[in-house]
Amino acid sequence: MTEIQMIKGDITTLKVDAIVNAANNTLLGGGGVDGAIHHAAGPELLEVCRNLGGCDTGQAKITQAFRLPAHYIIHTVGPVWQGGQEDEEALLRSCYENCLRLGRKIAARSIAFPSISTGAFAYPLERAAKIALQTIYAYLAKHPHVYEEIYFVCFSDHDLKVYQKIAKEIY
Repeated sequence: MTEIQMIKGDITTLKVDAIVNAANNTLLGGGGVDGAIHHAAGPELLEVCRNLGGCDTGQAKITQAFRLPAHYIIHTVGPVWQGGQEDEEALLRSCYENCLRLGRKIAARSIAFPSISTGAFAYPLERAAKIALQTIYAYLAKHPHVYEEIYFVCFSDHDLKVYQKIAKEIY
């Protein structure tokens, strides 16, 4: 059975098989989680990302983690919130599904997610947390023995409380 944990912390410090980067379409770094991951991983990450050709919204690509304690970084591009009328929910769900699939391809047993799209992309936190948790529970129902640990790494106490509340509501 997969252990799902919600923690407050810095995703760049986790010793897991893969961490997820909430990236922008260029994959060349940015603010928030993306900037922190690029900074902590070192300049090698930027060099590799330059050769990936960017990433479409809802999709994911994988790189080594370089100077991070994790083994891999799965980069995904979440949707920018536009009021919910531009297929944002399906795109966000696709981010989580594609990250889980890529993790499975590399035989990751542990994976850590940030709150995708809820920072600069302004996705409402409660909606995003519900999509994230529902998507992961649905994936685990189909693939129960793939992951040993899945982490949701929250930036603030408020974010952590929202994820914990949503988890209690849907599980």
